[in-house]
Amino acid sequence: MAEGAPNRSAMLVLAYMWPLAVIPLLLTRDDAEVQWHAKHGLVLMAAELALLLALAIVMQLLIVVTFWAGCLAVVPFVFLWAGVLAMHVFAIVRALHGNRLVIPGVSEYVARF
Repeated sequence: MAEGAPNRSAMLVLAYMWPLAVIPLLLTRDDAEVQWHAKHGLVLMAAELALLLALAIVMQLLIVVTFWAGCLAVVPFVFLWAGVLAMHVFAIVRALHGNRLVIPGVSEYVARF
């Protein structure tokens, strides 16, 4: 096995762990693939935080209007975050196998920075 292989795998895993994606972004300047995955992880984090904020606002409005509707809004919220977790695991597995997970409408922002 190559000398840098364990470090590269760890960096690919860190790339999809929300703010920890900054670590591979700063430490692996010479590996373009790890850099892409780190940037992709940060773009995903920003998109997920925006979605979280939007859902929190909607849930608060539903709670103000009718309490039971706000309580029912929690159910899709839980399934959504389970889906986000599954997507991160899938992205990590694809990265470790040398592939990229391209998400339409989100992954295109990786090339911007």
